[in-house]
Amino acid sequence: MSNWLYVLYAVILGIVSWFTGEIVTFVMLGVILIALNNINSTLKKIYLQNNERSNNEINSENNLFKN
Repeated sequence: MSNWLYVLYAVILGIVSWFTGEIVTFVMLGVILIALNNINSTLKKIYLQNNERSNNEINSENNLFKN
């Protein structure tokens, strides 16, 4: 999901919480969504770093066998 979808989701939750009087629930859901988004982006960065490191090791092993 992209960031604009998170914003749209937050706006919809905000409107619903305003009419139902559940502002505290809206704030807590916002905190949870931000935390999950941060966890997701961190895991993506770790995955990409491991994938790049793995590819570099494979390429260096292939170069050793060619020589």
